[in-house]
Amino acid sequence: MSKRDYYEVLGVSEDASKDEIKKAYRKLSKKYHPDINKEPGSDEKFKEITEAYEVLSDDQKRAQYDQFGHEGPQGGFGGFGGGSDFGGFSGFEDIFSSFFGGGRRDPNAPRQGADLQYTMTLTFEEAIFGKETVVEIPREETCETCNGSGAKPGTTPETCQHCHGTGQLNLEQETPFGRMVNRRVCHHCHGTGKMIKDKCVTCHGEGKVKKRKKINVKIPKGIDDGQQMRVSGQGEPGINGGPPGDLFIVFHVRPHEFFERDGDDIYCEMPITFVQATLGDEIEVPTLYGKVKLKIPAGTQTGTRFRLRDKGAQNVRGFGKGDQHVLVKIITPTKLNERQKELLREFAEISGSVPDEQNESFFGKMKRAFKGD
Repeated sequence: MSKRDYYEVLGVSEDASKDEIKKAYRKLSKKYHPDINKEPGSDEKFKEITEAYEVLSDDQKRAQYDQFGHEGPQGGFGGFGGGSDFGGFSGFEDIFSSFFGGGRRDPNAPRQGADLQYTMTLTFEEAIFGKETVVEIPREETCETCNGSGAKPGTTPETCQHCHGTGQLNLEQETPFGRMVNRRVCHHCHGTGKMIKDKCVTCHGEGKVKKRKKINVKIPKGIDDGQQMRVSGQGEPGINGGPPGDLFIVFHVRPHEFFERDGDDIYCEMPITFVQATLGDEIEVPTLYGKVKLKIPAGTQTGTRFRLRDKGAQNVRGFGKGDQHVLVKIITPTKLNERQKELLREFAEISGSVPDEQNESFFGKMKRAFKGD
């Protein structure tokens, strides 16, 4: 994580005198000293203030910092930069950069804006049939006051005099390989290549402001929980005239009280009576497209599954529809009057509910198995 500018840490300008730097340090050190300030993070703040003062209060270190930034002429101040055996290079990446001329890209080159993500909650039916809606997202827009320049109207950003608009500072170093040039991000302009003296009062020099943008979105049929869709060009605006990023909408689908979904197929349970299962019947089954009739054959057992073709969800990529699967469950009546009980007893006697010879043989085998015969 990049360090903050030392002048910014102490809250002084780059041409501040030593007395101004000392006063700023005393004020901040009293405020954030760990023995006085017990708030979380105060100790880290105190270390940051102390580090900034140690550099800016020393004429030689300050001159080096003004020229090279945090890295210093040998890769860091007092160990803060983490030098190495290669004359202050922070790693092999710097060595290869010096050999092959690598470095940061042009800070003023067009760059694509950042992508955004938005989570949308849908009902079960909305996910099946799709819909058109409007989403409102917070995103950065070009500041209308300064037209994105970041400078106060009537003024313009100036080319950074330290890096001459490149966004980089060249550091010459003597290494075992000879004299090499190592490129670092310019800490004066933070790699932008521009300096803004009079900042725009609306965007404070950023060139962008946060706004809530309304976007029309067409949700396709058959979208499922956890899926996402991309809305091209509706992310953050581009930088230096680059293209905008994209908006990714992630969907969360609420469960349905009757239907369940697995891919493009829909599942549901339908209760039927003992009489319907025994004699057969034609029942009405609700689907997402309205009620349909389903023929229940005589002798249907509980747990039997029937399929209704093309009554599932539309495939989101356009590959047809899924099916609806209906699982029937026989409901045992719990409240019977005496006449109903009498008829059931009569039915049991006629149908031979008492074990017949075949069932007797089965129960006999089971009985012997438990006895270990």
